[in-house]
Amino acid sequence: MSKIPAFGLGTFRLQGQVVIDSVRNGLEVGYRAIDTAQIYGNEAEVGEAIAASGVRRDDLFLTTKIWVDHYAQDKLVPSLEESLAKLRTDYVDLALIHWPAPGNGVSVEEFMTALADAKAKGLARQIGISNFNIELTRQAMAAVGKDAIATNQIELSPYLQNHKLVDFLQSEGIHVTSYMTLAYGKVLGDPVIGAIAQRHQATPAQVVLAWALQRGFSVIPSSTKRENLASNLLAQTLRLTDDNMAQIAALERNGREVSPDGLAAQWD
Repeated sequence: MSKIPAFGLGTFRLQGQVVIDSVRNGLEVGYRAIDTAQIYGNEAEVGEAIAASGVRRDDLFLTTKIWVDHYAQDKLVPSLEESLAKLRTDYVDLALIHWPAPGNGVSVEEFMTALADAKAKGLARQIGISNFNIELTRQAMAAVGKDAIATNQIELSPYLQNHKLVDFLQSEGIHVTSYMTLAYGKVLGDPVIGAIAQRHQATPAQVVLAWALQRGFSVIPSSTKRENLASNLLAQTLRLTDDNMAQIAALERNGREVSPDGLAAQWD
């Protein structure tokens, strides 16, 4: 059983009052896991919304991601301490390395060891990686031990199913967190998804999120609309048939949305 909540609220691209409102609404409709990152530039606003919500810290699961500029051993812990100050908390539940950034001059061993150090200091309850391919995941495992890596957060949608990487992670017991599960909304207009949604009297977003959940992944969709935040949560109670799952599996088209030069490694 993964120690990562199956359903969380993403905050990528949300800024200022928009992210404050999204987190506030999310917490009000029942979200308890919030995902942010240093590079999103919204940790302080996320912290503000959480503080105003009155939800107890113990009831929340907070994730942030260390940005590439802070990977060096002498920078990682101070950068996480800065994130914690913005988030108004003493620890995050999960701290991730955001991108492997193979060309930036800091080895996997160095930044993973620094991340493990942050965990040992109590700044993060769990640690993990994001956007790592198989080879770099192996290097991260070699640096800190397989059991120390709680998850690999990767882009994953019906259009980009990442089978090789997913199979590897699952065989190693590393939990998969799916981001951009709706492919920037592109999958929501897919006729196959639409037909399944109609059959279940569900929304296309609920169908796609339910597909990911049934594959055993965690999901962190974002929304600025309260009704969509609430609606997305209902994906947890939607059960797709084996036939539905097979139809969605057939939508694979290697439709990657995010692969920044210099940050991403060679994808599997």
